[in-house]
Amino acid sequence: MNGSPSFTARFLSAPEYVYALHEPSDHAAVLIRNRIRQQTTQRILPAETIASAPFQSWLHQQNQSGADIFIGMNPVREGSRNRTKEQIREVRHAYLDLDEEAGASLQAIRTSGDIPPPNFILDTSPGKHQVVWRVEGLNRDQAETLLRALASQYGGDPAATDISRLLRLPGFTNRKYNEAFVVRVHHETDALYHGQDFQVQEDSPESPRHLGDSQKSSRTIPTGHRSQSEADWAYAKRALARGDNTEQIIQRIADYRADDKADPWYYARLTVIKAQLSYLRQSPTGISNEPPRQSSTREI
Repeated sequence: MNGSPSFTARFLSAPEYVYALHEPSDHAAVLIRNRIRQQTTQRILPAETIASAPFQSWLHQQNQSGADIFIGMNPVREGSRNRTKEQIREVRHAYLDLDEEAGASLQAIRTSGDIPPPNFILDTSPGKHQVVWRVEGLNRDQAETLLRALASQYGGDPAATDISRLLRLPGFTNRKYNEAFVVRVHHETDALYHGQDFQVQEDSPESPRHLGDSQKSSRTIPTGHRSQSEADWAYAKRALARGDNTEQIIQRIADYRADDKADPWYYARLTVIKAQLSYLRQSPTGISNEPPRQSSTREI
């Protein structure tokens, strides 16, 4: 990690935050969601256009008409018309969306010693926050494993763990609730972090789901770590070895992968079946370490 010794923490305006996240020529997604009208509009534009006075004025008009305003946390490829994971050009940020027990989660983040200080803290509504770190050197799989692990260990929203995620743009009113609340962001450090700076548990269905249940971990998510599917399979084998009920194992995996699998029950059952077969083929000295092969007959 590195940071400027002359840095001064302060609150940022919306244009300043756009430039803190992206280079002027980067293309980023902006989402305007009006729940009252049931309308959603997405624009993918250069950061300098998003930060410009005319575009900011248009966003404020949309916000005053009842829309919520969001910005993509990672730049997309130039010419892209959407923000799918495949269109993300580079992973620039790790983040957490803290909703339930957000104050306790934020305090744990600040004091745990296992993860570095956040670059940005957004106050999104009374008692709720979004937390952002500047990162480099992570590919898509490494970044999403880190995002899931952070959400699991610090009580973040598990749905906000993909690299194409949008978070709120400060300076605009949160229209999700009856009480008007203007989102603000505090820039706390200009440090740039790497995967080894985050000492968090690898994502697993047996990882703690609530802040009060979390435990200290000495494991860092390293470059070249195993995929999430391999982690699920390894978890299923451990659970089978200790005698857990098969249907309960399937339930845990399905619940944990509900947000990123088209059919989480099919995926979970297939994972457990493969783990059972491997367990039955175990040698006298231990369980096979061969990872499962992906099925080609159905999307999982």
